Amino acid sequence: MTALPNGLDLQAAAAPKRAPLVTIRSARAEDIPALCAMIAELAAHHGDTAPLDAETLERDLFGPVPWITALVAEAAGTLIGYAILVPLYRAQLGVRGMDLHHLFVRDAHRGTGIGRHLVAKAREQARRAGCTYLSVSAATGNFQAHRFYESQDFTPGPVTGMRYVQALR
Repeated sequence: MTALPNGLDLQAAAAPKRAPLVTIRSARAEDIPALCAMIAELAAHHGDTAPLDAETLERDLFGPVPWITALVAEAAGTLIGYAILVPLYRAQLGVRGMDLHHLFVRDAHRGTGIGRHLVAKAREQARRAGCTYLSVSAATGNFQAHRFYESQDFTPGPVTGMRYVQALR
């Protein structure tokens, strides 16, 4: 053991982070509170707020017309990450796709491979749904996310136009 002046073990300090034993699975109703908390963490990370409530998330995941799918990463009975998938369709091509709408791993577990495992499970789920592509977006200046997605074989595409939104309420 080589001790640093601050008493830390040099070998331990240089060792890569190791992922805890993690299970990637489909979200269940009892995951709703932890999912809401992580969605709020992701929003805060981007300087935003998440007004989402548990009832709305439960409706969209498990209601009569499920709108989204969620995968969770669980370690020692605690949720430490999630992915939300939303179906896409390119009508002119008759092609199904899946959007990886959210990907989040709690700070203490980043860099341990959990994000890669969530992406792999999302890819697998998209294939099972008959999708021919998986897409993801990242903010223009989020270079860490760009590097991560490119390391997962996502190809950057051009931004070709404006997206317009109309409120329906």
